[in-house]
Amino acid sequence: MPSLDPILRPSSIAVIGASRQANTIGWQILDNLLRHGFQGPVYPVNPKARAIHSIPAFNAIGDVPKPVDLAVIAVPKEHVLQVARECLDAGVRGLVVISAGFKEVGGAGIEREQALAAMVRAKGVRLVGPNCLGVINTDPDVRMNATFAPSMPPAGPVAFISQSGAMGLSVLDYAESLGIGVSMFVSAGNKADVSGNDLLEYWRSDPRTKVILMYLENFGNPAHFVELARSISRVKPICVVKSGRTGAGERAAASHTGAIAGTELATDALIAQAGAMRANTVEELFDLAMGFANQPLPAGNRVAVVTNAGGPGIILADACEANGLSVVGLSAATEAKLRARLPEEASVRNPVDLIASATPESYEFALSSCLADPNVDAAIAAFVPPLGVQTRDVAEAIVRANRLFPAKPVLAVLMGRQGLPAGLAELHDARVPAFVFPESAARALGAMWRQRRNATRPEGRVVSFKTDDARVKGILDATVAAGRSKLSEPDTLRVLDAYDIPAVPWKFVASDGSASLASGVAEAASHLGFPVAIKIVAEHVVHKTDVGGVALGLDSETAVARAVRAMLKSVEESANAGVAAKTTRASKGKRPSAPPRIEGILVQRMAPAGHETIVGLTRVPKVGPLVMFGLGGIYVEVLRDVALRLAPLRDTDAEAMVREVKMAPLLQGVRGQPPSDLDALENVILRVSQLAKRHPRIAELDINPLLAREDGATAVDARIRVEAEP
Repeated sequence: MPSLDPILRPSSIAVIGASRQANTIGWQILDNLLRHGFQGPVYPVNPKARAIHSIPAFNAIGDVPKPVDLAVIAVPKEHVLQVARECLDAGVRGLVVISAGFKEVGGAGIEREQALAAMVRAKGVRLVGPNCLGVINTDPDVRMNATFAPSMPPAGPVAFISQSGAMGLSVLDYAESLGIGVSMFVSAGNKADVSGNDLLEYWRSDPRTKVILMYLENFGNPAHFVELARSISRVKPICVVKSGRTGAGERAAASHTGAIAGTELATDALIAQAGAMRANTVEELFDLAMGFANQPLPAGNRVAVVTNAGGPGIILADACEANGLSVVGLSAATEAKLRARLPEEASVRNPVDLIASATPESYEFALSSCLADPNVDAAIAAFVPPLGVQTRDVAEAIVRANRLFPAKPVLAVLMGRQGLPAGLAELHDARVPAFVFPESAARALGAMWRQRRNATRPEGRVVSFKTDDARVKGILDATVAAGRSKLSEPDTLRVLDAYDIPAVPWKFVASDGSASLASGVAEAASHLGFPVAIKIVAEHVVHKTDVGGVALGLDSETAVARAVRAMLKSVEESANAGVAAKTTRASKGKRPSAPPRIEGILVQRMAPAGHETIVGLTRVPKVGPLVMFGLGGIYVEVLRDVALRLAPLRDTDAEAMVREVKMAPLLQGVRGQPPSDLDALENVILRVSQLAKRHPRIAELDINPLLAREDGATAVDARIRVEAEP
């Protein structure tokens, strides 16, 4: 991939569409480059101007006498292709197209964007945009603000990509007001060429970038994002705001997995699998950025809270626990030290309440005492301004305590209308993150703790199993050739067998239309061993229990034969009733529907006791094959206690999935019950992941329930939907 240096570290820039009229985009871009001190020559290009901003202007890019690294194009959409072609002919190495009117407007705009992308790729030139705000690099050796934003963020360690130009404007303004230092900013626009993944690659090796923030509206290549971010997030936090959290993404599906994976759970899964942090809002994104950009990661999750009011202390304690932090008890020595100096009314237990009369000196003493405690990994200091105490003085006290223990992160909460503004400068200068609300500080510190664990997590590996893929392919071929979209239950169980996924012992007795079906099923049941369950197998019977197509706990040949006869009668009556209803509703002249053909009876030995789980896969458009694990049974879609990951899974992914669902404590053993075989569950998850990658015609699969037992995992029921073309 050609380097992005011509775009993000250019030695010279041409602004095509530069204007002499103030408050136009072409004027603002040129003004920003000059005002913020770009460290190279800038060439305005405008055929109607001799000079702009007292700089000689050129009629066309080809008239510029020296090589140009980057061309920023801000001309009407009708002229973009011609201007881009002239840039390529002139040897320009990178393009930023500000102009709108491309894919985002549909129709001819789509064709225009496709032509632009094809043109630059043919020349090996990189393109940001179109329909974007521009790019920024605050490196003192570059000092480039090639945007039309009215503000320039301070230099710092945070790189930011925004897929929305409007959000980019807001973000830059917000970063400036909070004092968050930015290394680079890229408004990606339509991502016709340079994508979020490209920028992740670039920022991976950028020494000035320590934190990566992303505002995304879609994932261009989700699988590449997961693999790329998985390695980068171990050393640089990646925080993501992904728009579109509503249920509009849900879709009709033939499986529980398909129904669930169509929601935002899929996006959550991708971000979690990548080791990134998801923020719900841009405000939350900057909460995380302030923590990551200014303080070290905590060595553990043990937090001390110091406050001058009980309410904020309680709120902080609750918020910390909700974010995976522990408000631990202080050592006896620390409590004694605090008691010897603080007022009698103060609480020296964590959270430490200094009461409203707290002075800056008592803040410094209490906070430094807590940080000195070996039981404490980090601290949050909250202050509500009372009469007579200046917020700035308390901020300076927090800074002094932080300097005594630079390896332990300290976050500040300055509440009230005059709280944060009054102490912000002191805290910013000392790189102490400052928040208005307690929950924001707890959220930031919780993310910092998760990042610490993320940085030390095992890499994991994709496990390869020896499986009978030829057998699976034959089953899928036969199903598609027969014009069916769903595998029969016996064929589904044969697929599981080809992948060594354990299932309860079973036999299939095909129906030949004779009266001997009942005796054949009874004989099969005798071979399997009682008690057994029997299930009708018919392509058009979806919900077997609704038509009497399931019988459980049969303990003799006589009981089996009787159940088969009753089942056949019930299914036939239900089918006839359905045909009659359809015939009544049908218009005259149409043939009545034929009753469903019964293919046979599936006989299964009754399953042993165990926890009902589900393992499934589905293919989400523009995402890929997702594997799901969670609470099984009939309430899967109601409770949605599931975890998802994008295939192929690593062994660490499967391990995390089994342990992150809410039912995990049940699987690990509670109330004297033995733990389930988690290794067996992980094995099934990984085998389904391999099945998803090797057989793309499998559109959806559910193994539900998959019984988790002390000595293994057993599939009881499963369904597979296929597509003729993957």
